[in-house]
Parts: sequence; C-alpha cells; structure tokens
Amino acid sequence: MRRTLGLVFWTTAWVGTAAAQTQTELPAVVVTTPTAAKQAKASQPAPVKAGAVQQSSDEDSSSFAAVESIDPRAGSIGIAQSASQGYVSAEEIAAVPAYRTGDILEAVPGLVVTQHSGEGKANQYFVRGFNIDHGTDLAITVDGMPVNMRTHGHGQGYADTNFMIPEIMRGLTFRKGPYFASEGDFSSAGAVHLDIVDKLDKNFGRIEAGSFGHRRAVAGMSSPVGVDGTVLVAGEAHFFDGPWERPDDLRKFNGVMRYSNGSFNNGFAVTAMAYSGHWNATDQIPLRGVESGAIDRFGTLDPTDGGSSHRYSLSGRWNQTDANSATRVNAYVLKSDMSLFSNFTYFLNDPVNGDQFQQADDRWVAGASASKTFFGMLLPGVKSETTIGIQGRYDNIEVGLFNTKQREHLSTVREDRVEEASVGVFAESTLHWTNWLRTTTGLRADLYTADVMSNMPVNSGSDTDGIVSPKFGLVLGPWAATELYLNAGTGFHSNDARGTVTTVDPASGDPVSPAPFLVRSKGAEVGLRTQPNSGLTSTASVFILDFDSEIVFVGDAGTTEASRPSRRIGAEYTLHAQLLPWLTLDLDAAYTHARFQEDDPAAPGRHIPGAIEGVVAAGLSFDNLDGWFGNVNIRYFGARPLIEDDSVRSESSTPVSASLGYRFDDGFIVRLDGFNLFDQTSSQIDYYYASRLPGEPAGGVEDIHFHPLEPRSFRLSLTKEW
Repeated sequence: MRRTLGLVFWTTAWVGTAAAQTQTELPAVVVTTPTAAKQAKASQPAPVKAGAVQQSSDEDSSSFAAVESIDPRAGSIGIAQSASQGYVSAEEIAAVPAYRTGDILEAVPGLVVTQHSGEGKANQYFVRGFNIDHGTDLAITVDGMPVNMRTHGHGQGYADTNFMIPEIMRGLTFRKGPYFASEGDFSSAGAVHLDIVDKLDKNFGRIEAGSFGHRRAVAGMSSPVGVDGTVLVAGEAHFFDGPWERPDDLRKFNGVMRYSNGSFNNGFAVTAMAYSGHWNATDQIPLRGVESGAIDRFGTLDPTDGGSSHRYSLSGRWNQTDANSATRVNAYVLKSDMSLFSNFTYFLNDPVNGDQFQQADDRWVAGASASKTFFGMLLPGVKSETTIGIQGRYDNIEVGLFNTKQREHLSTVREDRVEEASVGVFAESTLHWTNWLRTTTGLRADLYTADVMSNMPVNSGSDTDGIVSPKFGLVLGPWAATELYLNAGTGFHSNDARGTVTTVDPASGDPVSPAPFLVRSKGAEVGLRTQPNSGLTSTASVFILDFDSEIVFVGDAGTTEASRPSRRIGAEYTLHAQLLPWLTLDLDAAYTHARFQEDDPAAPGRHIPGAIEGVVAAGLSFDNLDGWFGNVNIRYFGARPLIEDDSVRSESSTPVSASLGYRFDDGFIVRLDGFNLFDQTSSQIDYYYASRLPGEPAGGVEDIHFHPLEPRSFRLSLTKEW
C-alpha cells in the first residue's frame, strides 16, 4: 500500500513539473470539441471558448464559494470544503462521448452510470460502494429542481435525467459525503447540481446518425431581448433501437425555453421544460437461458416490456450578489408521469399468465428554496461566510402496482394516493482564522410528513418524522500548494412513504412491520488536494460512511426495500494534468469496502449485494492540432458481490470509447464517436435472484440475471455554429 501511494504521488509530482514547464494558454475552441476529458478534477475555471456557453461575468465577491451556487471555484484551493467536491464546465461535459444522456454524470469522479432496461427510463448509478439503483443516496438537481422522486413507483429516489439536453448545460458541481448543510434527502453518498446556460456564445444545430438506428437532432439559439434580457430556446429529437432482438424503438423529445435578465449572480430567470419518451425494453435476462441457447444474449423473454414517461416543469430563480451578501431564491412546479411494464421473474409467480407487472406514477411537485450568505469579519482578521437557508417541497402522488399480461391489466397489487411534504432549514458558517486554517460548521433540521390513502384501508395512514444533522469541516494549508481536509457529519435518506404505514403485504397478505420514514447516515473523511498550477490538480481521500438502514434491490418486485445497517470504508484518487499545450490526462480511481453491520439468518453473510468495489477511469485528449481534436477513454467497472455470502459475484468490465473530430473555419464541425471499441462481452449490471422459465421447477431457479453491455458502435455528428 505504501509503495502504491508513493508511486501515485511521485507520478503527481512528475506530471506537475512537466505541466509547469509546458503550461500555456489554449486558444479558443468550440463547445462541441474536447479541451479535456473530464476536467472536473481541475478546479480553476477554463477560459470562455468560442461556441461555449457563457458563464456569469460577475463572480461572487466572497473569497469563498457561495453554498448553493454552481461556482467554477468549487474545487479550488482556498475555496473547497472537502477533497471530494469539484466543478465540471460545459466544455468538459461536451468533451467525452456519451452513449446516453445520463452518461454525462460520469464526469463526477468514481461515478458509474449504466442501464438495466430500456433507454427511456432512469439510469442505474454506482458510487462510493453503493449500487444506488435509480438515484437513492445520490441527490441530483437541475435549475434548483430535484430530479429524485420520493415514494416513486419504480423505487425510492428515482432520478430520470432524460429531460436534459447536454449541449446547453451550464456545468455541474458535485459533493460527496454528508458534510454540507445545504444538502438534504438522498445526498449522503453524493450530490450533483446542474443548470442550463442563460446565453449561448453561438447558436448551433446538430444532426447525428449511428449504429443500431441512432438518429438525433438537436438545436439551440439565444437572442437578446429588451434591456439585459435574453431568450434561449432549444429542442431535441432522439430515436434509437439498440442491438436488441426486440428494438427499443425509443422516441424521445425535449424542449427548453428560458428568459433571463442580468447575470447568474445578479439577475433572474424563468425556465420551461418539456419531455416525452416512449420505448420498448429488454430487461435483464437469466444467464442460464443464454448458456442453454434458449435466448440470445440480446434477446428478451417478454417482448411487451417497455414504458412511457413525461415531464413538464416551470422554474424560476432570483439571485443577488454584492460585497456583503449573496441571496439565492429558487421556485418550481413540475408534472411528471411514468408507466413501466417489466418482467424480471418470467413465470415464477404466475405460471399461466407470466409475471409482468406495471408500475405507474403520476404526480405534481412544487417546491422552493431560499438562502442568504453574509460575507464579513467575525473578529479582526477573521473572515466569515455565513449562510442560512430554507427548502420546502410538496408531492401529490398517484402510484400503483398492477399485474399485467402483454400490457393488459390482470389485477391490482396496490394503488395509493400519497401527499408528502417536507421542510428543511440549515445554517452554515465558514471562518478563515488564518491564511492556513479555516473551519466550516453547519446544522440542518428536516421535518417530513406523509398521508397515504391505499386501496387497502389497513395500509392507509399518516406519518411524521424529523431529523437534525450536524456538519463540520477543517481545512489546513495551503502548504506547497496542498491543502488537508477533515470532514464529518450526519445526513439521511427518506424511505417510501407507503412503507411507513404498511402493516400487511399487499401481495401475500402476511403481516409486515412499517419502515422508518427517515434513516440516518454518519460519515467522516480525510483528504488532500494539490494544485501547483492551473494545469494540474490531484486529490486523495479516505472516507467512512454508515447507514442505519441499507436500501437493497428486490428482484421479484423490481423495486427496493429497507434492509440492515451498513458501513462503507473507501479511498479515492483523482488526477488532472495538462501534459502539453494540446494534450491532457485524466485519471480517477476508487475502492470501497462495503458490509452490513448485522447478521440476518434469512440471508447469511454481510456483503451488500451490488455494492461497487473498484472503479478506475482514465482519459487522454488532444485539441488544437490544425483543427483536429479527439480523445480516448477507458473505464474499469469492478466485480461486485451479488449475494450476501459473496459466493456469487459479477464480472468486471473495461469498455473503451473514443472520439475524433475536425473543426472547419466556417463553423462546421464533424465528429465521430466510438463506443466499446474492443467489442468487449460483459454486463452493464448483474443481479442474483430466483426466476422461472417454462418447464422449470415451481420454486424457480436462483441465477445471475444480467443486462449486456452494448457491442461496438459508432456515431457520426455534423454541427453548424453561427
């Protein structure tokens, strides 16, 4: 271990020397070309580039980053509160090929994004030793709106990012661990905040075509209106079949319109978004079926699986920043619905009609947040930044689970009307005691309430719960362009409100115990950040994270449920280095040891099924070579335990992607993206549970069920900027 760490930091030092010798300012480039693959690790904001989305011209006047802003300085020495937070610019988001929209979140170090079903549903997320399913314990927001849906038909914290258009994103910030007072539900493993740009530097139109029926068109335009006003409009149409025997037949449409006035830090914006998606789905399939030849690797056992989803939102922000304070106000209302047909166990529960079921979710969500940050001096020579804030949210939900055959209803398992509301207040203060010592102390209090009206009166009821979460951070340095971070805090995630009042299993009729509403997490972290110059950033951290109750996937229900207490101990390392004026290297590595803290006689062993262990991502990109640009990226997704006693494990995967493009002087850009270039045969995700194929025993067969990684594919795009 000491040799490994020594090699890592020796490499960092060598790269820092090389970068210092070769560091020069890059000339302007367009947003659709890579300046660096995943420069999320670089904390210094990149210069604004032609074709890129414009950032605010007036940065916060504080020497610290405002608590809730998407600030390019979030990962800078002298600003950052932990080693595991950072910023990713719009250029960096566009640099790396993305097979699906959610893949842009892999710009966050150590985060893996996959899919276990049709392209229209939310992705599967892995980070810090978690199989986060579709979003539990990874909080995602866009323009201040929560993406995670609580008490959702397909799983708690369901976070569908298909409504985003990557080309118009302003950037993102990420934070890991329960150390930040402004972060609430679902944020214990991490939080990712995104927004779209107020104004495009250049209008653009793009068309794409590629393997497996990939067809996509996207365009964006912005124009000044009145005094300091700007209107932005963008739209996307995407069609895709995939390599499956039963084509996905994805039909996805997005539209965005924003009016903004002033700048991000001093101004306001109103944004309307609309999304519609329809698709077929090839869900995970049993390994034994493929090995016996009963089903093709890209086949399906239920060709009627699939779904549809819609999302419509109206959001607004008002920000004001001066030398003494920064005010942030957001409000939103959104309407979303999802209808999903799945069959994970085939003929286990119903040998005649099969086990297909429908999960339906239809909801209105309204919410708002406000914070004010005061910049001042606590004592002579002691700078202070103190933020107080409040966040509120209300969900009105119609959610149901139904047995179906070929998308036709057979019976109702349960159907509920849920009203869920929450309010959170927080305060956080950062004090710069000396030029080498600063502290951050925070406190958060949350109150949740829910009213459940079920089709089974015995499972109706109300519940209320509250939780208080203290936070603390200490930063020492910089010495030799290096800071030391120590962080500790508690957080939480909420459970499905239906589970908090359920006393009878709606499928079996057996009595069950209600689940807790709010589940506490406790975490601590020690980390380092080194930034000898703007072309080199290196971070290393070691963390521990405990949960009072783990959320695990239930194969035969296609959803999640609360389980035993858990503990994760892990380490992460990131490196971003500009090796030459035209060449950039990025490297992320993470390993986590995840275990339950209690035994369960019904499931012997303490391994957490699906918990990610090792992740490595590396990228090398070039630009400004007489109009040529490109990159190559590799991601190692390590093996994972699939059962509590670790007797069954998934395989690892190491897909390689790359891009190559050319920029013409007249604003045309041609780019070719390639995915899984070595045509690796592996899985995007694996589970282990019982299912039944025709002719098998009535009790089914325990087996690995997997969703394959798509084979080698290519996509060609043509972009025009003006």
